[in-house]
Amino acid sequence: MQEPIPPTPTPVPPPAPKFTPRPRRQSSPRTLQTTIAVAIVLATLFTAWTPAGLFSGSLSEKLALLLTQEPALTPLPGQTPQPQVKIGIVAGHWGNDSGSVCPNGTTEADVNLRIATLVQQKLNALGVQTDLLKEFDPRLQGYEAATLISIHNDSCDYVNEEATGFKVASAAGSRDINRANRLTACLTDRYGRSTGLPFHPGSITLDMTEYHAFSEINNNTPAAIIETGFLNKDYDILIQKPDLVAQGVVNGILCFINNESVQPTPSAP
Repeated sequence: MQEPIPPTPTPVPPPAPKFTPRPRRQSSPRTLQTTIAVAIVLATLFTAWTPAGLFSGSLSEKLALLLTQEPALTPLPGQTPQPQVKIGIVAGHWGNDSGSVCPNGTTEADVNLRIATLVQQKLNALGVQTDLLKEFDPRLQGYEAATLISIHNDSCDYVNEEATGFKVASAAGSRDINRANRLTACLTDRYGRSTGLPFHPGSITLDMTEYHAFSEINNNTPAAIIETGFLNKDYDILIQKPDLVAQGVVNGILCFINNESVQPTPSAP
């Protein structure tokens, strides 16, 4: 006798997964602030501008300007920082000798250093990297910068009533004569305007046009030497108003590196 076949058990479906509601994503405070800011800007635009000018074509430009972020003061990750402008300032005779010596003991080296230090401080305050260099500073070898300025002064000895004022000269054999001329023009114009001292081209000598640093620095570094006054006739302004003297030099440097308009430098006879 054949045994009966047992019935196939009915499959039991697995229990339904328990539904867990997904938490809503919370808006960050920054996103909320941005949304509110945009809403305020849009409301301001549509409230303040009349319908006549609403579709004049300037709306998108004004809106873009208002919503544009300010540039970052420091480079973002992955960005290349912009190179900083560098200026070299030589304090004439510093670290080497006294230069001219006045009867009261004032030395040209001390006057030069005081003015050069003020120039450095003023440029640094403007965010311009400035190197203060000695007369025969080792860093002058191959020195590269936007410009190099050497600060000197003329003798304490009385010459005549015409021995007053300042002198500016660049290297006699400058590779880029246009930049050299522009540098001397800027220094001459701005220094004269700032201090009120006259330009005295008649006493520019080979010691200036063939100044030793001109042949030591990098050929691509434009350079000039300035004698900010005569320590005899211009003693008062050089000693009592060094800040004004330094500002005149700074103004000349800024004129050059900012490509400002300037009058041509008078030619020396």
